[in-house]
Amino acid sequence: MKDLILKMSMSLDGFVSDHEGRNAWMFGDDQEAKAFVVETIADASLHIMGSRSFQQMAAYWPAAPGPFAAPMNDIPKVVFSRSTPPSSHAEDGSWAHPFVVRGDLAREIARLKAGDGRPLLAHGGVHLARALVAAGLVDRLVLLVHPVALGDGHPLFSDLGTPLRLELLSTRAFPGGAVAMIYRPR
Repeated sequence: MKDLILKMSMSLDGFVSDHEGRNAWMFGDDQEAKAFVVETIADASLHIMGSRSFQQMAAYWPAAPGPFAAPMNDIPKVVFSRSTPPSSHAEDGSWAHPFVVRGDLAREIARLKAGDGRPLLAHGGVHLARALVAAGLVDRLVLLVHPVALGDGHPLFSDLGTPLRLELLSTRAFPGGAVAMIYRPR
């Protein structure tokens, strides 16, 4: 069975974006942190995201340069949407033809995880991330904590009904001050 990895960048005070959904503070000049994220993304067999994240990313990644572009563009996409299918202005590739899922989150994730292979990667979209965590569907959390405090914004763990106990698998500090923490739910 494939693991579902939730990769999220967050501020030191626990927010994944400000209230407007902006997160420009995430990526500075730390090449080691960027390489870690590229490696994490490239290891996935499938990208899972919500429809708003898909629309934002589909508008950017097909023409984007840099090390993130290849894994972001080449790996197939699954988009969870409660309403209309997400639209993309991408001409070709995985952004032009995502697989759209509207069904029960737990059932669809179980279907996607079936079989052997590289992990599934959920990233971007605080609403989908919260739902995945609250439903106990995440096998590993890859949290990249950046050395910035926002004071307010969208937290990742606000939809938990009970405390989520986690086992720390590894940590890695980067020269720019970010710290990657990889956890597994107990």
